[in-house]
Amino acid sequence: MAISASEKELRRWAEALAGVARTGMGFTDSQFERERYEEILLIAGDIKAAADEDRDGSRDAAGHVVEWMKESATGVAGYITPKVAVGAAVVNDEGKLLLIQRSDSGVWLYPTGWCDVGYSAPEVVVKEVREETGIEVEVVRLIGVLDGLQLGASRVPLYSLIFYCRAVGGTLQPHELECLDAGWFGRDELPADTLGSERWAPEIFGVVDGLQSEVFYDDLRQPVWRGDQ
Repeated sequence: MAISASEKELRRWAEALAGVARTGMGFTDSQFERERYEEILLIAGDIKAAADEDRDGSRDAAGHVVEWMKESATGVAGYITPKVAVGAAVVNDEGKLLLIQRSDSGVWLYPTGWCDVGYSAPEVVVKEVREETGIEVEVVRLIGVLDGLQLGASRVPLYSLIFYCRAVGGTLQPHELECLDAGWFGRDELPADTLGSERWAPEIFGVVDGLQSEVFYDDLRQPVWRGDQ
């Protein structure tokens, strides 16, 4: 029986292998061990190239290795961890959710952004929503923590901190470079190409209804390396 892996699984395996290899390279003084880690990195590049081939027909294993090596370092700085991003679940007085249509992919999603050095996570939320949509928000609380690779929302390892926010002002003006469009949507009005809505929409609208008070997060896979939950 043929065994196949999804693009998402291949990318997760590749990034995990690459993380192990790059961290090992950052903490070893042995040339022998370094060569073994470099070999693992080449294998990870082949795996990620296979995932990219499914997406766009390209296959650039060496390119992935070059990019990974650019971010490698020694000691603690070389310990590879996921990047951190924020997501803003912004709701207006009508209980509708703010979504943007991303210019890089065309998919719809709540406003997101990388966590900038020098800002707290809630400060990044306020900044990103204002920049991407023109809407001013009040951050209420953290409501979710999701793995971007597992959600399918990212091609690099990241943890997304999702904050529930109230719209308190501003005018909806999508950023001309980052957004193709933006709008307010009820729970039954989400665009068909909204990314990962089956995972986060029930949770967010549960908060809107006052039914969800706990932080939601990815369930543990059993076993971890065999597909989705």
